[in-house]
Amino acid sequence: MLPTVSKGRSSSSSSSSSSSRPNSTLLPYLRRIIKWQQMDVEYTFWQMLHLCTSPKVVYQHTKYHKQTKNQWARDDPAFVVICSLLLAVATLAYCAAYDHSSGHALFVVFSVLLFHFLLTGIFLATFCWFLTNSYLREEAPNSYVVEQRVEWMYAFDVHCNSFFPMFVLLYVIHYFLSPLLVAHGFIPELLSNLLFMVGASYYHYLNFLGYDVLPFLERTTFFLYPIGVVIVLSPILILSGFNPSRYFMNIYFSRQI
Repeated sequence: MLPTVSKGRSSSSSSSSSSSRPNSTLLPYLRRIIKWQQMDVEYTFWQMLHLCTSPKVVYQHTKYHKQTKNQWARDDPAFVVICSLLLAVATLAYCAAYDHSSGHALFVVFSVLLFHFLLTGIFLATFCWFLTNSYLREEAPNSYVVEQRVEWMYAFDVHCNSFFPMFVLLYVIHYFLSPLLVAHGFIPELLSNLLFMVGASYYHYLNFLGYDVLPFLERTTFFLYPIGVVIVLSPILILSGFNPSRYFMNIYFSRQI
């Protein structure tokens, strides 16, 4: 049951929580990044596994986290740290196979970590955080109910959760299939587009699950709409002869395919 307060205290508590809460959670979160012994690595790998097999179980545990820690966002940076390490290892594997220069390989690893994961994640999390708080929150039944808002850190968690299965598909599985996917011909183009379609669709599906679990949001099916766009675009790209694997590999690596 949500706590109730007087109308005057509701606005003050809401404004104070929105101004002080991010700093109170972000600073300890950042400090724990350099303290490996404080990270729950086993639970992180459990989350990663279930995000690929049964993601609803992960978000069921998110509800338990809210009940015990009084926040939706993780207070443990282990997921971000481990995902970054796995992404760096996967990128190095691509560089070993498709790059000639060690200096350029380091640049690729840095750019993938910074742009593919962190900056893109920050942008998408900020967009979803603004969208959900501005347009998708349920109207309070009365003025005495404490206002609930999506935490920015939770929006970033949702991105990280959605990114990991896409990483498995478009970095790991794609790596082992890359000799086939970058070949010329219709079959490589078809398989490459299908793999990217599944990866992008699953990302948006997990994005939907992350916000659908929040009881104070409505119309969260909005986050499923991009899947329709992906499904419509995929046949067009296939028929046009576009191969996303060849396209991205030629952009990032010095060995032309």
